[in-house]
Amino acid sequence: MIKIDGSMGEGGGQILRMSVALSAVLGLPVKIYNIRKKRSPSGLRPQHLNAVKALAMLSDADIQGLHIGSEEIEFIPRELKGGNFKIDIGTAGSISLMLQALLPAAVFSRKQVNLEIRGGSDVPWSPPIDYMRMVFLPTIKKMGANIEIELIRRGHYPKGGGIVRAIINPVKKLESIRITEPGKVIKIKGISHAVRLPSHVAERQANSAIEILRKNGFNNIEIIREYYERNKDPHIGPGSGITLWAITEKSILGGDALGARGKPAEKVGEEAARKLLNEINSGAAFDRHMGDMLVIWSYLANGLSEYTTSELTLHAKTCLDLIKIFNPNAEIRVEGDIGKPSRITIRGISFEGY
Repeated sequence: MIKIDGSMGEGGGQILRMSVALSAVLGLPVKIYNIRKKRSPSGLRPQHLNAVKALAMLSDADIQGLHIGSEEIEFIPRELKGGNFKIDIGTAGSISLMLQALLPAAVFSRKQVNLEIRGGSDVPWSPPIDYMRMVFLPTIKKMGANIEIELIRRGHYPKGGGIVRAIINPVKKLESIRITEPGKVIKIKGISHAVRLPSHVAERQANSAIEILRKNGFNNIEIIREYYERNKDPHIGPGSGITLWAITEKSILGGDALGARGKPAEKVGEEAARKLLNEINSGAAFDRHMGDMLVIWSYLANGLSEYTTSELTLHAKTCLDLIKIFNPNAEIRVEGDIGKPSRITIRGISFEGY
């Protein structure tokens, strides 16, 4: 049984999610201790517990120690069986982080996986669901993944209640990704949304972002404004946000920002635009979020993956260290430091599902 210290690296819930995800895919039992030791309160919170439960359902796993506050669990997977699953994270737990944990296992299942996840679609400390749909998904599809993600209802902090559906058709294998330069920016697109707020919030967010982007030489911009009449809005709010993405010759880069009480809509749009400009100006093929997420997918792919990211985050470094625990002989090379643009090379294990 592989033993993993949950306090390593950033010491948060990501270690738990990624450890259990790799365990489920590879069929290797794990024992995770010191779970979220660097967080207060430490141990499993409801959103982490639900992620482990969902992965257990996908992989028909036995679990020991699964309860709120637990700092140690054992996860023993059997088979990635697929099927239909409804998952309620509770309150505003991040749907995007749940998808990050579930999708690597779901893509290698024996049959189609249909997910309906309830929680927070647009919440702090997590990529918004539009990022997952418009940046993450096209990138993973380049590797051969066959996934669709549909936003049914938005849910913001603190109420949550958002609904996302995903259909994952299994694949036999994933192909490596080798993109180290983005090429020229072809177009910038975006979605500016306002939930149970005046429509001008979405307009002001979008207009502010466009103004910043144009001042920096980008004119081919298309931002959708998403809002409803306040008494007919199906989403749970209030809340707002904007997600931008730059479609380049070889990749997609994202930048986003969330609204908050007392934060002007113009500030939200400017924040997202400047984040995207920083990603573009880094010269890297992928933004910091994608740099994190590609680590696990590259390890499960066929052949050598090589890519550049605008920033080597502590999340990415933790994932790389985690792979080394699962496989001490894993071929991994990182050129760059935490917080700096970096090049990551990973020899995939050529994993084959079903």
